[in-house]
Amino acid sequence: MTADLFDALRSPGPAREPLAPGAMLLRGFARPDEAELIAAIETIIQRAPFRRMITPGGHQMSVAMTNCGPFGWVTDRSGYRYDAVDPESGARWPAMPPLFRELADKAATEAGFAGFAPDACLINRYEPGAKMSLHQDRDERDIGAPIVSVSLGLPATFLFGGLKRTDKTQRHRLVHGDVVVWGGPARLAFHGVAPLAEGEHALLGRRRINLTFRRAR
Repeated sequence: MTADLFDALRSPGPAREPLAPGAMLLRGFARPDEAELIAAIETIIQRAPFRRMITPGGHQMSVAMTNCGPFGWVTDRSGYRYDAVDPESGARWPAMPPLFRELADKAATEAGFAGFAPDACLINRYEPGAKMSLHQDRDERDIGAPIVSVSLGLPATFLFGGLKRTDKTQRHRLVHGDVVVWGGPARLAFHGVAPLAEGEHALLGRRRINLTFRRAR
């Protein structure tokens, strides 16, 4: 059974699923814009291709990444940071499409965080076996703004914990079009993605694409 068929047969969950105070899962929120989102991503990666970055510890990430917007998140042996310039090309990151900004603002508003104006969009490509270890998003200067995370393509298991790495984590299955928003008391919650399972998505094949919107500066 393909991932698409499984998702078509599964019982639809509620449109809004609270994960914790300040954290909300919006089921299928991005589905109406799927074609435009995928087309925009393809345009962005022509200018700023995916790459597997190196962590300060010298490890290559299993997730391939790129960025769009005024600032992009990068990592290398010198540390984690936001930079206005793509270190591989020396050029500024591609502009963030208006659709991206509108979707992020609408999702944040739906989750109770009106007026979200992201200046960075991390674009992550997961292939089977890729994962994201538990971490906090704390490289942003202003943590008063929420994080908005959009899932496209293959399903993934999203891990969402507390303010300490040792806190118990919840496991949530995210499918194509789901959006997670967290801010306020949940802004520094530890979160991650379990190793991506094999599958085939009708639009994105053996890939999961994640758009993560942030206010970096």
